[in-house]
Amino acid sequence: MISLNEHSGIASAVKALSALIDPIFAASGCLQDVLGLEYRSEQEQMGRATARAFENSQSLLFEAGTGVGKSLAYLLPGIIHSMETARPFVVSSHTIALQEQIRKKDLQICRDLFSKVPSLDKYKNFNVAMLVGRSNYLCVTRLYQAIQTKADLFPTEEQKELERILNWSFESKEGLAEELSPPPLPQVWEWVNADSHTCNPKNCDPQKCFFRKARVRLRKANVVILNHSLLFSLMSAGAVPGSDSWGVLLPEDFVVLDEAHTVPDIATDHFGLRISSYGVELALKKLYNSKRNKGLITRYGEPYDTEKVKAALAATKVFFSTIRQDFLHERTQVRVRDVMSECEPVLLPPLRRVVDRLAVLAEKQQGKERDELLDHRMRLATYANGIDQFLQLSEDDHVYWLERTGQRGQNITLHTAPIDVAPYLEQHLFSRNTPVVLTSATLATGQCMDAFRKKVGAHTEHAQIVASPFDFEANVRIFVATDAPPPQSGNGRLDLNWLVETILFCTLKVPGGSLVLFTNYREMHRVAELSEASFNEARRPLYVQGQGCSRSELIYRFSTTGNAVLFGTDSFWTGIDVPGPALSQVIITRLPFDNPGHPIAEAKREWIEEQGRNSFAEMTLPDAVIKFRQGIGRLIRKKTDRGLITLLDSRIVKREYGRHFLAALPKQNFVKFSKTNREDTFKPYAQSTD
Repeated sequence: MISLNEHSGIASAVKALSALIDPIFAASGCLQDVLGLEYRSEQEQMGRATARAFENSQSLLFEAGTGVGKSLAYLLPGIIHSMETARPFVVSSHTIALQEQIRKKDLQICRDLFSKVPSLDKYKNFNVAMLVGRSNYLCVTRLYQAIQTKADLFPTEEQKELERILNWSFESKEGLAEELSPPPLPQVWEWVNADSHTCNPKNCDPQKCFFRKARVRLRKANVVILNHSLLFSLMSAGAVPGSDSWGVLLPEDFVVLDEAHTVPDIATDHFGLRISSYGVELALKKLYNSKRNKGLITRYGEPYDTEKVKAALAATKVFFSTIRQDFLHERTQVRVRDVMSECEPVLLPPLRRVVDRLAVLAEKQQGKERDELLDHRMRLATYANGIDQFLQLSEDDHVYWLERTGQRGQNITLHTAPIDVAPYLEQHLFSRNTPVVLTSATLATGQCMDAFRKKVGAHTEHAQIVASPFDFEANVRIFVATDAPPPQSGNGRLDLNWLVETILFCTLKVPGGSLVLFTNYREMHRVAELSEASFNEARRPLYVQGQGCSRSELIYRFSTTGNAVLFGTDSFWTGIDVPGPALSQVIITRLPFDNPGHPIAEAKREWIEEQGRNSFAEMTLPDAVIKFRQGIGRLIRKKTDRGLITLLDSRIVKREYGRHFLAALPKQNFVKFSKTNREDTFKPYAQSTD
């Protein structure tokens, strides 16, 4: 391990990084002459800026518009820097699609370039590792342990599932649950995955254990790829270099977070707390299931231990039922502002008695059995401590709320989240004595990153913006519906009827596919119901988020159909990459302001207003503009793409704040239309996309 005293020496030792990077990205450079890729001055600027950040151990915020080729702009300098310094290069993204693009396409381009350029040949054998959560891996030790005890623990269906997993394990390459089709039963996978004390170097053969083999690959990797959710989950769990070392996730690493516009929200989620009634009950039922009169506690404990678990299960039902009746009887979500004195912590004493008893039982066992009991003890202790913290509202800088979910609203969840995540990000990203690069196509509001800086705690880091190289003036047409009823006024049904009629008109005028983005899940499904027959009659396939298919499957069907209509909300505003005429139009039904009633948004507004600042200008508007930019950015994905952006919210031209959204458009010329003139106005532009 490199000491802190050697840290400054590393930077001076790799000053040659910029000298290597400059001829790669330059006009008539290696990417252009050797690989035949198009020269992009914006990509060159980003490649150089990233190399400078790495070699000088500085952090960087970099907005790179669609088409810049930002992946290569950070991968090439990152790989070279990693191999020169023997430091891991961590690349984190939000979407699986980008991870797959990096792993299967972009890294191969890097390897091809290194192989074909003699001065770069020594970098061609870089190692890559994918980092996924432990629970995604099969633990062979736990699998055989479960098989040995299946007569005690599993009914017939689960016995068959164990046999299927066993047969699959002989041919699996990575031992990841996603490789198994159909997916494993969740309740069985819980017993055989690597997220347990049982899966440790003492119990598991590193030649056979999938997780241990993955750890070996991780230690040898120059490039480590993972997603933001896992990154911040590991951070919040304390799985980071110690205070005597430096690095964000791994000792001495340096990091790029792509799709960084999602970082504040994901970090907020993971630096908080989430405890559900389902999770607590499931953990206790693994110890003892009264319907089967079996469980771990019956094998290792005494009869009175079973009674302790039964008492904790009964208290769990009482505790969460009381919360549902007293706080969530008429609402699905309630913010908690004061200590819940009326909610007696009836669950904590019996739950802690089980925790204490598991510690005693574990000391009487050895090996795998001891590890399994300790694993259950730690999980239940975490629940007990978390419930206690929630009831006491122990963290002043957090917001607390209750939520009721599930088909019958029976699952109750306790949530907490930091009101301002910036101090957490500053501590975990920008105070680790290592370069951290945050990049995305959308970080700025206008040409300013001040709002994003505040959100992520990057107060002094260098920031740079380069625009997209695409010709939006020639290839994009923008329409704004000036007769759109304001969302908050008038008869709701009248608004809905206008929306259905206008969406049908706009989509059926365009021969290619249309992506229609909503801000309200219920409104989206109601519009789908009212328009489905018309789309069927016009022989235009309609795909709707949440109707039978996964997100990736919906996008695949939409992209391969050619003239389909896809309705989506929230997650569909970002991460969709459908080049060509299969996506010829993006329709924005409403400006994407976040739900003001959500506890996190509400608490942030209050916190900003208490400091005498304007929450709309500082938080609500910038967040909406970035999401708006993400939505319209779905349209042009490659140089030859052409299409329409259609905005069905008249506030963009009627409200003062609309100018911020207009400024975010890829071109400033747009066409206004209404029901009275839309036929003549829309027709020639729609035909031009054919």
